[in-house]
Amino acid sequence: MKKTTVMIVDDHSVVRIGLGMIINLESDLTVCAEAESGKDAVRLAEELKPAVVVMDFVMPDMDGADTTAALLKVSPQSKVLILTTYGASADLSRALDAGAVGAVTKNISNEDLLDAIRATARGERRLSPEIQASLGESESKIDLTPRQREVLDSITRGLSNDDIATMLAISKVRVKQHLATL
Repeated sequence: MKKTTVMIVDDHSVVRIGLGMIINLESDLTVCAEAESGKDAVRLAEELKPAVVVMDFVMPDMDGADTTAALLKVSPQSKVLILTTYGASADLSRALDAGAVGAVTKNISNEDLLDAIRATARGERRLSPEIQASLGESESKIDLTPRQREVLDSITRGLSNDDIATMLAISKVRVKQHLATL
């Protein structure tokens, strides 16, 4: 069985050592490198092309967003999972915009972290609940009816309730009901 290679990036050696021990106990995962800074991470990623990079967000030389962007330029097949202490940082959205697949907080259980690493390797987004809340993302998708979509689209185009009612051949009361539901 081919193991998924994981690089750990954190400026605290105790965190790198602990994560390495947890990851290396798994039969399908192996730590291929550790880096203590963003610059080291980029250099090692270019050389080793890890499948997954588990990266702290706050580091002294480059933050997780800048490191993610630079790392993916030299190793575009790598998938980045941000591991952070701060679940409500607005800067996390920069890391996701830079190409990180997911972001979880350091208070995550070992099992959930391993699940997040495996999901990241598959390209699946994992976000801790507090990160999800701070980014305004929701795990559940909202299913709209075709009519609700038409009403929503009309509102976003700046049409009035009267215009929407006329255009969709429905009553103004019905337009208001759709808006209340939306």
